[in-house]
Parts: sequence; C-alpha cells; structure tokens
Amino acid sequence: MAKSFDVSKFRKDLTKSISGMSTGFNDPTDWISTGSYALNYLISGDFHKGVPLGKVTVFAGESGAGKSYFCAGNIVKHAQDQDIFVVLIDTENALDESWLQALQVDTSPEKLLKLNMSMIDDVAKTISTFVNDYRAMDEEDRPKVLFVVDSLGMLLTPTDVDQFNKGDMKGDMGRKPKALTSLVRNTVNMIGSLNVGLVCTNHTYASQDMFDPDDKISGGAGFIYASSIVVAMKKMKLKEDEDGNKISEVMGIRAGCKVMKTRYAKPFEGVQVKIPYETGMNPYSGLVELFEKKNLLVKQGNRLKYINLAGEEVLEYRKAWMLDNRLDQIMMEYDEKMKPVVQTVDADLIDENVVEE
Repeated sequence: MAKSFDVSKFRKDLTKSISGMSTGFNDPTDWISTGSYALNYLISGDFHKGVPLGKVTVFAGESGAGKSYFCAGNIVKHAQDQDIFVVLIDTENALDESWLQALQVDTSPEKLLKLNMSMIDDVAKTISTFVNDYRAMDEEDRPKVLFVVDSLGMLLTPTDVDQFNKGDMKGDMGRKPKALTSLVRNTVNMIGSLNVGLVCTNHTYASQDMFDPDDKISGGAGFIYASSIVVAMKKMKLKEDEDGNKISEVMGIRAGCKVMKTRYAKPFEGVQVKIPYETGMNPYSGLVELFEKKNLLVKQGNRLKYINLAGEEVLEYRKAWMLDNRLDQIMMEYDEKMKPVVQTVDADLIDENVVEE
C-alpha cells in the first residue's frame, strides 16, 4: 500500500528551506480609512475600510491634487487611531510638523517616525532592514506598522546625483523606472504575509496619446503592475461657499479620484471629493454623487428620492442629504442589502439514507 503524502511535513520543510516564504492565504485583516467614505468604498468595496495592510497602495496625481492630504494626513491619522505605528518617509522635504498636527496627526515619537530621504536605494534598504528585523520577532510581539512614502517621484538614483555633481542635467531616465518598479515589487513580496503596509504618492504627467487621454503615472507600466492598489488623482478648483453656492473665489480643491487598480471592488470608478482650505474634507463628500450613480438616490424634480429597506420613500433636497447623518442610513442599508445570503439546512430534514450513501 502506498504511503500517504504528509502535507504538514512538506509545508514545514518548505518554510524552513526557503527564506521569506509563507503558506496559506494572505487576505487583509486590517484596513485603514482614507477619511472619505466614498473613496473607501471604491477602493475596498466597503464604506469603512479603505487601504489594507500587507499591500502596496499608490496615490498618483499632479501637484496640489491632494495626494499628501490623503496619505500623510488622513491615512496616517486613521492608522494611529488603530494603534498602527507609522514610518513616514519624506522625500520632498515638504511635510511640516505644524501641517501634520493641523490634520490631527500625532507627531510624537511613540506614534510616528519621520525619515527624510532622497535616494531610492536608501528607501529600499530601510524597508528591507525593517522587514528582516520584523520577521525575527516573535509573532505575538510584532506591532502593526504602516510605511508612507511621500513621494516616489522625487526619489533619486546614484546616477542622478553623480550627473548633478558633474553639472550634467540629463537625469537618469533609464534606471529610475526600473528601480521604482523593483522597490514596489520587492516590498509587495516581503510584506504580503505581515501586518505591514506601504502607502506612497507618485507624480503623473500629461498623456501624449490622443486615444488614451488619461494622465500617465511616473515609473512606467511595470510600476502599476507591481502595485496592489492605484488611485489616480486630478486637481480642480473648488468655487463654492459652505452652503454649496457657486462663487468666483477659489475656496479649496475638488480632488478627482479614480481607482485604476484594485482587487476588492470594481476598478475604473471615480469620485470627486471637496477639500475646502478652511475646514478640510467632509468625510461624506462625494457620497451623494456615488449613490446617484448606484441609483440609490434618484433625481425627482429638484430633489433626490431614496427608498429604504422598509419600502418607504424619502424625498429631500440635495443639500439636506448631507445633514443629520442621513447618508449613514443609506450606507448601513446598502451594506445590509449587499451582504451574501447564507442558506442553512436543518439537520433534521436531511435524509439519513443520503448521508449514509
């Protein structure tokens, strides 16, 4: 009789012989809110989740589109609320402590480690050294950690520095995209089974392709393939007062967010989020428009109609939907409606003859 295959021994031998390998599935268990319910939903399929640990998330856009606001501000703040330690790598020398504190980020050394770097190689070495030390710890002692790099587009290669010192300003356009792709690809493989995440910002540039007008992300196609989640951002002027009335003065920005890549929701969907300079972003911003796209809110005259789970019609003006947590009810009922139905079978009803067969 043939000897049965010992799966447990095979698994144990593999994990011992191949460094850095893990077994089983690595589905995310920890999620960090972006501070926007609408963007959370487009990224993760859940209004309260956002970006996961164990994955690499990239926010790419033009200057002033709100990338740092989301990544170094909102996401860091919400990570700290969940006792996740944050390593913030500033490559632009632009993240002032007062600005971070205004966004409710705890800048104390117990909650945040801020590093200033300019070289791709240094960032790679920092993450690699951390992960190796992290793996050496007992599992129960491992903290949850989030790396935030702002931004990848400003990182330099040794060739960049060498050419600058020689007065040669051509730049290293050949090696840099490959180096960025390698950084992201290696990080994805290293943190996949750990409670460690990477969120980074990157720059975009205008497309020269008339058939594909979307802005292109610095780093090339390989960079996008290596990333787990990619959000493209576009800056628009916000010319509205607090009541939503049109004015001529610019009061902030409207951040157009389009999810280019995600495995947790339908990709290529977008939302516009308002970020006023004075008050900051309302977490409900963009939800009314999202619910209109989902046909949860239906335009009826100059008002929007919603039919709740009880079959009751609620008819309100657009501005009124942003008041009194009315959108919370729609989110809650939508989640309830979208939950998978698990059918259970009473054991007493199962035919004993079928069980025996």
